Amino acid sequence: MSTTPRLPSALPGRDADFGTLIAHQPELAGAFQLAYGTFWSHGVLDQATKEVARMRNARITDCGFCRNVRFAGARAEGLSESMVEAIDDGYESSDLDARQKVVLRYADRFLGADGPPDESLQRDLDRELSAAEQQELGIGLAMFHGFAKLLIALGCEPDQMDTTVLPTPDIPQPVSG
Repeated sequence: MSTTPRLPSALPGRDADFGTLIAHQPELAGAFQLAYGTFWSHGVLDQATKEVARMRNARITDCGFCRNVRFAGARAEGLSESMVEAIDDGYESSDLDARQKVVLRYADRFLGADGPPDESLQRDLDRELSAAEQQELGIGLAMFHGFAKLLIALGCEPDQMDTTVLPTPDIPQPVSG
């Protein structure tokens, strides 16, 4: 994968990075930030579960940035680094709990474009997640996958990146003049 941005910065005097590349379409960038911040900061699905799905997407897409970022809210809810390490092939035999494993099974199905969940998976989803949580999880997986693919396509992955804990995304605040 390339770590050289494939487009010029939209902001004069600033190096090309994800933020300066999406600035070519500021309305779309703002709408995405609003949707992503709303997803993380509002909703019915806990942040640790969202992070489990996001990390599975990172493993599947092999997005260097996504693989190495952790959100503080999921950490605060108890998602440890050893749990994140278990979100790999073979997670079925890990110490992750039943809820986390069904989220990973659903993520694999969703991201593999294998159609809707089969009866067994749907039964497990219904046992572990409410209808609203399932809907929110699907939206999250769609955003995670698209965001990772965009980072990769734009060449915005870092050459080297340590595991980094970032604040959980929130709804952007309006810039006052």
